[in-house]
Amino acid sequence: MQLASGQTVEYPWFKAYPADVAWNAPLQLKPMPTVLAETVERVGDHAAIDFMGKVTSYRELGALVDRAAKGLLALGVKKGTRVGLFLPNCVYAVAAYYAAMKAGATVVNSNPLYTEREVRHQVEDSGIEIMITLDVAMLHAKLVPLLGSSSIKKLVMCSMAEALPFPKSLLYPLVKHKDIARWPRDANHVAWRDLVANDGKFDAPVLDALNDIAVLQYTGGTTGTPKGAMLTHANLCANTEQASLWCGSGLQLTTRDKMLGVIPFFHVFGMTAVMNFAILRGITIVPLPRFDIKQTLETIAKKKITIFHAVPTIYTAMNNHPDRLKYDLSSIRLCISGGAPLPMEVKEQFEHGTGCSLVEGYGLSETSPIACCNPPTGRSKSGSIGLPVPQTIVEIVSLEDRTTLVACGEKGEVCISGPQVMKGYWNKPAETADVMNGARFHTGDVGYMDEDGYTFIVDRLKDIVIASGYKIYPRKVEEEIYQHPAVEECVAGGIKDAYRGETLKVWIKCREGMTLSDAELRAFLKDRLSPIEMPKLVEFRDVPLPKTLIGKLSRKALLDEEAAKSPA
Repeated sequence: MQLASGQTVEYPWFKAYPADVAWNAPLQLKPMPTVLAETVERVGDHAAIDFMGKVTSYRELGALVDRAAKGLLALGVKKGTRVGLFLPNCVYAVAAYYAAMKAGATVVNSNPLYTEREVRHQVEDSGIEIMITLDVAMLHAKLVPLLGSSSIKKLVMCSMAEALPFPKSLLYPLVKHKDIARWPRDANHVAWRDLVANDGKFDAPVLDALNDIAVLQYTGGTTGTPKGAMLTHANLCANTEQASLWCGSGLQLTTRDKMLGVIPFFHVFGMTAVMNFAILRGITIVPLPRFDIKQTLETIAKKKITIFHAVPTIYTAMNNHPDRLKYDLSSIRLCISGGAPLPMEVKEQFEHGTGCSLVEGYGLSETSPIACCNPPTGRSKSGSIGLPVPQTIVEIVSLEDRTTLVACGEKGEVCISGPQVMKGYWNKPAETADVMNGARFHTGDVGYMDEDGYTFIVDRLKDIVIASGYKIYPRKVEEEIYQHPAVEECVAGGIKDAYRGETLKVWIKCREGMTLSDAELRAFLKDRLSPIEMPKLVEFRDVPLPKTLIGKLSRKALLDEEAAKSPA
């Protein structure tokens, strides 16, 4: 294949690439507000957001974004000002995201479930000046202490009641009066309704798609302090177009499709694969402010959802719900699992129950996030994260020198190059230099590529357990344990051992009504794991294993619990 530069290349994945997707397809790199504006122009009267039954058209969304952008400029927002979003999935989250960028600001996605300490760290690191949030007492209480003691100058308060349709808008203040924030009408607080009380006409700042930072997306912090990945407008636009190319042709998506927004938009997967993807395609987003299994099943059945991206724990919860068969999920035709490894049993059970192919994708905050995905309408390889999306290069390099390319089938560090790779970490040049080698981003994941160009992740470099000098990959151990029919959740990790250096421990929660003993587990694993890989310690729990704020199983939380048991 000949690249735009004239160079001829032949990557392993070319032989297996979907016939309806061109790896070298040109990408139109635009500022993100332009993406929305073009969709408004194209399908303005079509439903953009259906939030709890209140429908906002694309034309209405575009006008709301314009008014909010003008309001932010009136508050002093300039090019590069950091505007934080402390919001669950709702119409405000979408409007504020695009409005802040249209005003020239850099969006800082913030998790509303963060503790006050976590919010303060993010605010102090990023320099957020304006935070947009809901009038929910729990959220407001975390932000008030930051006024006057951090860079935050103003809180924009969005009314949950005003986002709801009639009669929910009238009932909400009565039913939820204890949960509604009683905020002062002072200079530090601005009501969203006042922010958007204008004609929406203004001279928008000129945005440089290639260089202007659109979003500071903080990494999960599962192995250390979260860092702000600087994602440019070009990064986000490229990744949204890559996702559109990957999913659009074979499935023939149209504006009649409906995207369920259960993954938080403040998470990079939800931001790109759900919100931005839907807006580029002119698809209706049906956002849910939090994951509730019953509400999720009811919404899919009632709204006839056709696109449903989620993390593995959500698919697991659906598979195991006792009333699962009561809901018609046959409308779903596109599902991508991301954010964490997808256990094979979860994939097969979900596909059997819905008739929809569930494919695994892969990405990171630093790659906006999508780097690889199994083809929704092509060959999907079990256990693989799939093929590189258009214009993305995946390379496996030596674990020793982190430079030399290894042969197909050989394990090494997974590296990614492409237009979606971040500009760097915010105010962290040393950390940026550690992961960036020219255009090549070092993911910290260990994996290999087969002869067809499909990549398989073995584990995280930092998660590898080294016991008596032998390397053990926790992910492999988890995959084998998941094959046992009694296992619902499993996490494997290395804990300190005075003799071996580290030893492998697994935490297991069994399915409702089923049991499993240590001896039974070991007998099951005898022919599946080597003696070196066999866990030395097993802990069974009756309650769900701890999870991150987006629902991924948290190895870090379990290892922290273990460390707290040991003497200092």
